[in-house]
Amino acid sequence: MPKVTFINPDESRVELDVPVGTSLMRAATAHGIEGIVGDCGGGLTCATCHVLVEETFLPDTPPITPNEEQMLDFTAMGRQPNSRLSCQLVMTEALDGLVVRIADPQL
Repeated sequence: MPKVTFINPDESRVELDVPVGTSLMRAATAHGIEGIVGDCGGGLTCATCHVLVEETFLPDTPPITPNEEQMLDFTAMGRQPNSRLSCQLVMTEALDGLVVRIADPQL
């Protein structure tokens, strides 16, 4: 099963096995990862699942949709070049080993 590592604002790390087809937001909230709020449940309306994708994995992530593009402009931390919403990052075998930093603050 593919793995993802979440880096918390305090630099601690949590590694999760994430089934293919599961969004990072769903995996994080199901495992109680603090900092991934996911208020809208993955509906792409809140930007409370903001993560920063490690640069080496950016080419492997799906393209940003126009809706995600718009929501990234409303993140509490402020958008970065590697910002993504974890509800839009659905695990694939190609993303095995993915590392994301949890944005701080989320709200």
